[in-house]
Amino acid sequence: MTQPAIRIDRLGKQYRLGVRAAAYLTLRDTIMAALTAPWRRWAYLSGKTNEAETIWALKEVSLEIPPGEVVGIIGRNGAGKSTLLKILARITDPTEGTAEIRGRVGSLLEVGTGFHPELTGRENIFLSGAILGMTAAETRRKFDEIVAFAEMEPFLDTPVKYYSSGMYTRLAFAVAAHLEPEILLVDEVLAVGDAAFQKKCLGKMGEVVHSGRTILFVSHNMGAVRRLCARTIWLHAGRLRAYGDTEEVVTDYLRDTEPSESLDVVRAKLATVPADPVLRFLDVRVEQHGRETLFVGNGDPIEVEIAYEVRESARGLRVYLDLYDELENLLFRTFHDEDCDTAPVLQPGRYCSRATIPGRLLAPRDYRLVARATIHNVRECLPADGIALALRVQPTGPLNRAYPHEPIRGKLQPAIPWEIRRVA
Repeated sequence: MTQPAIRIDRLGKQYRLGVRAAAYLTLRDTIMAALTAPWRRWAYLSGKTNEAETIWALKEVSLEIPPGEVVGIIGRNGAGKSTLLKILARITDPTEGTAEIRGRVGSLLEVGTGFHPELTGRENIFLSGAILGMTAAETRRKFDEIVAFAEMEPFLDTPVKYYSSGMYTRLAFAVAAHLEPEILLVDEVLAVGDAAFQKKCLGKMGEVVHSGRTILFVSHNMGAVRRLCARTIWLHAGRLRAYGDTEEVVTDYLRDTEPSESLDVVRAKLATVPADPVLRFLDVRVEQHGRETLFVGNGDPIEVEIAYEVRESARGLRVYLDLYDELENLLFRTFHDEDCDTAPVLQPGRYCSRATIPGRLLAPRDYRLVARATIHNVRECLPADGIALALRVQPTGPLNRAYPHEPIRGKLQPAIPWEIRRVA
């Protein structure tokens, strides 16, 4: 039976708040603590610290990761993600439990670790490589590849103190990305550089993923986690909330962090929207099969109805809908007057605009549907965030019935007509 690359058993890490670790107390700290709070100092050294003065960054985390597995780690800020990687990288010791690692470990936990401002880019490549665990021979062998990846050749012999922050991070990531350990720990390194370089970093990570190495990848970028990781760990308040198939875990995580609002909550929000002199939203409804709901099937049309009051005559007053995926990508925008040849004039009165999202268009997943209104080329009539509804789409259509376990292939899942005919 193959041994796991990483085995974690009831792992915990506790931090004491407002008190230095005993190993780092200065003589002044010791004397002042003895004079001003002898009881507290004794309690700290004897391990009897008040529970209110401690925090568990990790608590009772147990799991196994097989060799060659690419595992994402997700969770809110403070969930314990970076603490877990620091324990695995032997940067900090656990308070309780064990973490067994089989194989050489490399870590991309803090891009730029070991760079010295007075040294040149060339010198810092070798220094940073040594700190990250690369031998001088490995660094020399990969030197040209590192420089080409960073696109920094003209500045190699310039001290890095003269680099811009973007140049600094590009070179630092280039060094770290060319590590060749058996186990790689990665902490949010795809946030470096500009958009083009981030795309390049993501491509490099994709190459590493297919190299057969065991990788733990911490990120808040759910798109990157879905693309790179087969399985994902979800940490919540220092505890293991879930560990399994990435699509399932990420979906549950997003559902938990962005809970769906009921239509009653949406209507309560409508009552608090600042008054506009021209338009006032009265109601927003989502229906399917004549029933009001935010949980819809993807096989049938979805009706969205917006009721509003026009207070003054207005030309180019447009009610519209935006649909976003769970990563805040805008999938489409539709206006209520798109079929008009000229901008209509709405007279004062009450109106109802109704949009129909076709069946067999949306893939099963969570979306954010936002109702908005604008006066064309003048201003928006609602706050910037509009009136948002959390729309959850379930699989009910006939698509892929012959292949029920095939994964979702995209954000949308339209019914595209095909013709099949035998030609010979």
